[in-house]
Amino acid sequence: MRISILIYDGFTMLDAVGGYSVFGWLPGAEVEFVAERKTVIADDLRSGGLAAWRDYSEVESTDILYLPGGPGAGAQMKNEATLSFVRRLHETSTWTFGVCNGVEILAAAGILKGKTVTTNYFARQSVASFGANVVADRYRRDGKIVTTAGVSAGIDGALYLARLIAGEDVAKIIQLGIEYYPHPPFGYGSADDAPAHLHDMIGSAEGGGLEALMKAKEPRFIQPQL
Repeated sequence: MRISILIYDGFTMLDAVGGYSVFGWLPGAEVEFVAERKTVIADDLRSGGLAAWRDYSEVESTDILYLPGGPGAGAQMKNEATLSFVRRLHETSTWTFGVCNGVEILAAAGILKGKTVTTNYFARQSVASFGANVVADRYRRDGKIVTTAGVSAGIDGALYLARLIAGEDVAKIIQLGIEYYPHPPFGYGSADDAPAHLHDMIGSAEGGGLEALMKAKEPRFIQPQL
């Protein structure tokens, strides 16, 4: 089973590695990190990154197409190379998995029209503008498409999909193996339940251009051609 995780400049690390920590333990799993070019791809904080050791031209098909989010997703929504790659792999994928505002990339590729999906709290309107029915769920399945809310929700969605693929016992073993039993210090039931002033602060950051802030920082490591 091939899992292809698409990464791009300015992805959010947990969006990518949360589901990776689940899918990577599925029996027979072969995970690859794919980008437009083979290099170390910088994340949104510019301090970390992941090595993309395959480029778009080297991946003809996959079983699970995995799209993480991050401030860099906005640029990818306008990048025809990425959108074409997503469309091509989605055509034959067994599952397509979108985390956070990575769901926006799926929407921009034109594959969510008429689908019921979830996404990051502040990306809901954008995804809906592409013709998707957006709900405020932690994760949601519509056919072969599984989408999740923001960042850490990718772990929940991945465990849900792991159960569909390999059965409940395997999914439970993986959950135990990564000790995923959340008990956060601030017990809001969902993003919608958080206080309004916190929403306002996040909204100001989003509206103020997280992508621009990201681009203002150089990655703190060499990005070699692999």
